[in-house]
Amino acid sequence: MSVEAMMRRRPLGRTELKIAPLSLGAAPLGQVYGQVDEQQGIRMVHEALDQGMNLIDTSPYYGITRSEQMLGQALDGVARDRYVLCTKAGRYGDQEFDFSRERILSSVHESLQRLGTDYADIVLLHDIEFGDLRTVLDEGIPALQQLKEQGTIRYYGVSCLPLDGYRIVLEHTDLDVILSYCHYTLNDSTLVDLLPMLEQRGVGIMNAAPLSMGLLSDQGPASWHPASSQMRQLSLQAAVLCAEHGTSLPKLAVQYALSNPALTTTIVGTSSVEELTANLTYASEPINEVLLTKVLNLLRPIQGQSWATGHWTEEVLNGSHSLRWEGSPFHK
Repeated sequence: MSVEAMMRRRPLGRTELKIAPLSLGAAPLGQVYGQVDEQQGIRMVHEALDQGMNLIDTSPYYGITRSEQMLGQALDGVARDRYVLCTKAGRYGDQEFDFSRERILSSVHESLQRLGTDYADIVLLHDIEFGDLRTVLDEGIPALQQLKEQGTIRYYGVSCLPLDGYRIVLEHTDLDVILSYCHYTLNDSTLVDLLPMLEQRGVGIMNAAPLSMGLLSDQGPASWHPASSQMRQLSLQAAVLCAEHGTSLPKLAVQYALSNPALTTTIVGTSSVEELTANLTYASEPINEVLLTKVLNLLRPIQGQSWATGHWTEEVLNGSHSLRWEGSPFHK
């Protein structure tokens, strides 16, 4: 399949947006994964647009505003209808979260200034599991609704790791989109369990981190990665298996994430033109079904395993304990 054919755009839920299956994750522009030369980063963004990508995902958290700043430089002079801009609000540092109405409103306007535009196509509340859910529902989401009514943003949603986060929010409010990460990968495909609810409500689905934040890389994840020793060991075995078949684990991981048409787009963090070209090549080539079966079988013992995050208990993360709403706030 040609790159052009592979990049045909799909509708994002009930929104009016149409998005290419492969999208650009701009976290690396914030030096999150290492140094990125400014001019190299700008060239990478331009090349992504030239190759048919149109959704770019960023956040003030990535590099503590550096990603948004560099992206703003890259998009300076680019026609606004050439790209769909997704940024976030609510998370500003490793331990800095604020989902209050006033902070969300000010955060979005600050992001727009850095990005050099007067509106964002999508704004997400970032990593809501680290915040108070009452504040998220009573202040954060209403703030986004206000911005949408004003025309400052076109659509809004939330992002979090625990899939229960989406279920709970959708029980009490409407969302245009969600961004889920690390839950449609070779080692964790549990996002499929949420698809019926999302599709019924017309919620657009953005999938991210197909390499599970580096777990599915050839060299293994960084030391900070929360994966268990078993997850690390089996993932490295999968990388060796792919190498024995003349390919790479990242290639198979990207192809797998792109294989499900129910996921409008998959966001891949990219720091250079070389990485971008590799991802586009992966996406345009057919997946090795024999190898895929072998890798999925190898990773079966860790299929669906995740890790604790935010203020949620293990019971909630594993879906064995439900949260119920009693006016305000949430009660276990």
